[in-house]
Amino acid sequence: MAPVLPLALPLQPRIRLAQGLWLLSWVLSLTGGITLFCSGHLLVQLWHLGTFLAPSCPFIALPQVALAAGAVALGTGLAGAGASRASLDAAQYPPWRRVLGPLLMAGTAGGGGLLVLALGLALALPGSLNSGLEEGLGSAMAHYKDTEVPGHCHAKRLLDELQLRHHCCGRHGYKDWFGIQWVSSRYLDPNDQDVVDRIQSNVEGLYLIDGVPFSCCNPHSPRPCLQNRLSDPHAHPLFNPRQPNLNLWAQGCHGVLLGHLQGLAGTLGSILAVTFLLQTLVLLGLRYLQTALEGLGGVIDGEGETQGYLFPGGLRDMLNTAWLQGGVAPRPAPEEAPPEEEPPKEDLPEA
Repeated sequence: MAPVLPLALPLQPRIRLAQGLWLLSWVLSLTGGITLFCSGHLLVQLWHLGTFLAPSCPFIALPQVALAAGAVALGTGLAGAGASRASLDAAQYPPWRRVLGPLLMAGTAGGGGLLVLALGLALALPGSLNSGLEEGLGSAMAHYKDTEVPGHCHAKRLLDELQLRHHCCGRHGYKDWFGIQWVSSRYLDPNDQDVVDRIQSNVEGLYLIDGVPFSCCNPHSPRPCLQNRLSDPHAHPLFNPRQPNLNLWAQGCHGVLLGHLQGLAGTLGSILAVTFLLQTLVLLGLRYLQTALEGLGGVIDGEGETQGYLFPGGLRDMLNTAWLQGGVAPRPAPEEAPPEEEPPKEDLPEA
């Protein structure tokens, strides 16, 4: 059986391969650690912003899978650095001969599979953020007034903190607050005729006003915050409602959060791609180094001709060998087995 992709590795090229693998393995460990940090940061961000994402949004699976892929890449890099360093020392290499095989299989199947899955999620899942934020922000704004309702009592505080921290207002703009009742009914005077008229004029019996919460106000505005009667051009002198950015945050929270989370996902995807490339190179180099040393019987400084390869034979030959070595080769049935030959009888001398 001819080996797959053979590569001649005499002593000096073998030493340079081991030294290069040692350095490359540490770089892989570094990128694995960076992957862990970036995926953990994204996971923390999603934990803080979970209120504004729909429960059915699958985007949270990306940092979870990336965490596992980063951990495997970090472990592969550390193990590769140890194995490549030990391959230069005859006293340290023998224990690694039993470890390299399982390490290569685990790194290829487990680590490679997780990195490919994480890369696929980094490319596919950011598109689900649009609908997830649309639904989540709409639900949070609808429960802004429910400060005493179990399960929604923190919606107001979280939404105010979101608008203040990210400099945004409403879902797509400040006018989104005009279409929902964000003032709790317990703070409305039932004897006020204006309150009664507003409630009765609405089909759903909601108290709607052309105002926004205080967290929409821009503190850099030179004038006091204008929160109410924003649609009335005569209510506030020298205020132009067509330019609310002088007084209110101009951007909606949907666009701000979408750009923020997609930027984090893009950064994580780029790091995952680099990690996948480095892990592929490290695993290939370890395989060539392992097979080259096995050809010398594990002798580190052997001067004999040897070569590294990916597989000892073609795929068909490998499957056939595994089939035969697995004890599944066809055997004759008991009734078809040839009878054992009887030992020859010795001729007795005649009397």
